[in-house]
Amino acid sequence: MMPIKTIDLFGIKLNNISYAEILDSIRRSIQYQKQLKICYVNVNSLNLSMINYKMKNLFSEFDVVHNDGLGVFLGSKILYGKDGLVNRLSGSDLYEKLIYDCIKYNYKLFFFGDKDETLNQIKRKHPQLNVVGAQNGFEFDSTSTINEINQSGSDILIVGLGTPKQEEWIILNKQDLKVSVIISVGDGIKVFSGTKRRGPKIFQKLGLEWIVRLFFEPKRLWKRYFIGIPLFIFRVIKYKFMISKIR
Repeated sequence: MMPIKTIDLFGIKLNNISYAEILDSIRRSIQYQKQLKICYVNVNSLNLSMINYKMKNLFSEFDVVHNDGLGVFLGSKILYGKDGLVNRLSGSDLYEKLIYDCIKYNYKLFFFGDKDETLNQIKRKHPQLNVVGAQNGFEFDSTSTINEINQSGSDILIVGLGTPKQEEWIILNKQDLKVSVIISVGDGIKVFSGTKRRGPKIFQKLGLEWIVRLFFEPKRLWKRYFIGIPLFIFRVIKYKFMISKIR
């Protein structure tokens, strides 16, 4: 994988990367059988990392850390201007592009996370996907799950346990996993199953998909958005002031 520029956001190194570069890295990793670990960083995970310093160390263990959502993209622009993130990425859009590549190159996929209903829906939604195994994320034994993943001969392991649980699990077990690509996706597993509510295209373009998610899951998500977004904006302004003082 070619060296890719990074930017620092609250102590986390984010890759200044495009969809094409991520997908190319995945193809190369599978071709040369060299393990590649990919994760995302969104407003919520940045907020969590400010009170959980262990998370920052976890992100540094990944080979690719891509931005997820408009908030992180705009935050980088406020802090660094033209030297901020070049591309606004979305995990959901990335996974849709990955599905196309997996079908095209017949990559073998193992899904770990979410519920059995979601996992069972993946093959029905995408019958051309080469799904070689699945394990729900609520009732599992790590040792037997790792054995199952290794025996499946999968090229790509999709892990959706939520942040920071999924990142912790990946880093803790990376040496025992005989798989080329490991991707933490959160509830992005629902993109593969076709059950993730994304809202109209205009909402996606404007970065307002969170409104749709909040509408359907208000109890779980209201703090993340009504408290998390203003808190993130405050932290970006504070960080900008700190950077200006240093300069």
